[in-house]
Amino acid sequence: MKYAFARLWTGNTASGLATWALPFILGLAVLERSLSAVDLGIVLATRTAGFLVAVPVAGVLADRHSRRQVVLWAGLVAGLATPLIAAGMGRSVPLMATAAAVVGIGQGACRPAFQALTAEVIAEDRRQQANAAMTLAVRVTTLVAPGLTALLAVVASTPVLVIGTAVLWLAAALIPPRGTFTPVPAAVKSRFFADFADGLREARRHPWFLAGLGALTAVIATGYSATGVVLPLVSRDRYDTEAVLAGGLTAYTVGALVGAVVIARWRPRRQGWAALIGLGCYGFAPLSLLLPVHPAFVIAAYAVAGLGIELFNVPWFTATQREVEPGKLARVSSLDFLFSYGLAPAGLAFIAPAIGEFGAVPVLAVCTVVCFAAPAAAALVPSSRDFRVTRVPAAPVNDRS
Repeated sequence: MKYAFARLWTGNTASGLATWALPFILGLAVLERSLSAVDLGIVLATRTAGFLVAVPVAGVLADRHSRRQVVLWAGLVAGLATPLIAAGMGRSVPLMATAAAVVGIGQGACRPAFQALTAEVIAEDRRQQANAAMTLAVRVTTLVAPGLTALLAVVASTPVLVIGTAVLWLAAALIPPRGTFTPVPAAVKSRFFADFADGLREARRHPWFLAGLGALTAVIATGYSATGVVLPLVSRDRYDTEAVLAGGLTAYTVGALVGAVVIARWRPRRQGWAALIGLGCYGFAPLSLLLPVHPAFVIAAYAVAGLGIELFNVPWFTATQREVEPGKLARVSSLDFLFSYGLAPAGLAFIAPAIGEFGAVPVLAVCTVVCFAAPAAAALVPSSRDFRVTRVPAAPVNDRS
């Protein structure tokens, strides 16, 4: 099992690193003036569009077929399309945008498949530690990789760095282990929309999942988006230094690292409530930007937000893998990624004009209230207490026909 987990961890980490690295590397291309800021926005937008299209489709495919095969093809698609982004840099934005959309399809396809594959490879009593280890790798990557990428940029061109992410995608495709899931026989497979609707019905069987997903989506679409837009402005205008921006982002990642380490061992008595309290901690980030506090409070608030988000993420993923019917796990996980990741760009698109129209203070105030209130409302759903639906055993019957 340890060998299988090592392969799963390596593949998942490679896909996460490739996903994170591309926007950063293309940002270096903007600094080098080989790509304009507008062109960068177009390329990243098409990648997001590909992700959103692929996630629900991949959820169905990963429940119809081997999850390992879906990961394989998703990684190969992203890996083979990535060099075309490098080829189009400084020459053809349409080529870059098209290739980025294909990369987004590979990125979106692997997410629900990796989630379902984790449940196959890792025993239930070890999944929380496994999920914590995987999220820990992502956080370490985001903390260390910017400096490492900047150093690599000294000796390698930006197109070469982009091609390096293709190598990561190929690793994500080839390294993960096989799982134990047996797909539905071809003779009884149904149409895509029927399968997707079946996944929706499975999600509805778990009120804690719908409540938690609603809270997570609200926090990401408001608090995450608002702080992403406002933190640079506050750092510049209120504190007259970029150090608050750098300190806040670093503190968030460090807090998330600590959260991942804590939740790998901690088993709170009411796991669902503890996770939702962690999610609600994100409200301290917009609150710190709303108030004229010392910069140290802003940095501390971001550390608490990072800590809380991992105290939510790891139990959330673990509960989904435990509670959802194995044959529908990828479809339910695709809903998670579709709403939580998908509404982040929508939130950013809405927040910036709202700040321009109403000002930062009322927008931050609304986002703060939403970040605190949405998890609290989700906690009122009875099954949210433990992220588990209590099932009453059926009465015995003589005839099962």
